[in-house]
Amino acid sequence: MNSKEKQFELDYRYIRMARIWSENSYCKRRKVGALVVKDKMIISDGYNGTPSGFENICEDDNNLTKPYVLHAEANAITKLARSNNNSDGATLYVTAAPCLECSKLIIQAGIKRVVYGEEYRLHDGIDLLRRAKIEVIYLNPDEDEPK
Repeated sequence: MNSKEKQFELDYRYIRMARIWSENSYCKRRKVGALVVKDKMIISDGYNGTPSGFENICEDDNNLTKPYVLHAEANAITKLARSNNNSDGATLYVTAAPCLECSKLIIQAGIKRVVYGEEYRLHDGIDLLRRAKIEVIYLNPDEDEPK
């Protein structure tokens, strides 16, 4: 197996793990999970939800997402700030395409690769990552299987 095939297998495993991690989210409309991986080690994780200490209810009475709900990528990146790890050169695995705001955090965190599993109606986040020369890979475990 060559290095490209090995990388695809790793990407496939980690994106599936991010999907499992998304199950921790209390959000009803959409559950998103993220993992930050560096040197084949998971150094951070996150899922979408309310800030620490808030009630675990993501939607209001009209079933709209509350404005203070954090995205999975933001949770994973900010968790790194409270650890001894750093994300320079890391890969972010996230179950949904990053939004513009999370893409800014990804760039500033020094993450060099993003693997995501679902397209989103807006592409401005993905466009910004590519503009920053971050490798962006769409890999949906339901569509793509390792050989």
